[in-house]
Amino acid sequence: MSSSTGTTRKPVYLAVYDTYADWETGHATAYLARAGYEIRTVGPVGDNAQAQGVRSIGGLSVRPDLALDDVRPEDGALLILPGADLWDTSDDLAPFARKAREFLDAGVPVAAICGATAGLAREGLLDDRSHTSAVSFYLAATGYGGGERYVETDAVTDTGDGTLITAGPTEPVAFAREIFRVLGVYEGEVLDAWYRLFHDSDAEAYAVLEKAGAA
Repeated sequence: MSSSTGTTRKPVYLAVYDTYADWETGHATAYLARAGYEIRTVGPVGDNAQAQGVRSIGGLSVRPDLALDDVRPEDGALLILPGADLWDTSDDLAPFARKAREFLDAGVPVAAICGATAGLAREGLLDDRSHTSAVSFYLAATGYGGGERYVETDAVTDTGDGTLITAGPTEPVAFAREIFRVLGVYEGEVLDAWYRLFHDSDAEAYAVLEKAGAA
């Protein structure tokens, strides 16, 4: 565990919006919460989301804790943007990409997975940062200028100009791994063991986590 365990932490903001992919962030948020982080859900601006909630692809209804306009980078430890059908079918989620820019400009990490990477590409946030996604041509279809910075791997963390984590839709465990690394939740052999347990079903990894108090 990170040496900061037990100290006061800023909350982690999880963006939620209609059609968000609920399976993509569950590993990350569950273990961040177990490590002492408060997870605060952030919904679209407007009375409807706050009063009625949003609904995930899996049919889960979530009433956001905050509206996007009420979120300030300096108040949080991380902004997580899950994928959603709406990233590719409308401009409704563009404000979340603009909020990601605010976080990166303030030096607060952003983690985007699946369709959210396309939203960041359209916002120009991937042009000069190493990144990944579902496949390279998915992002190329946005017309963005960062094709040369695309990396064929499970998840990427770029720390050049702000800290940005990206992953494709099939890599929620690797996505969580990079989040834990950036926030210092797990490190070294414990981080590796966590990944091996949940990605590879490696039973031996559990013993490492149990010994470290991270099981």
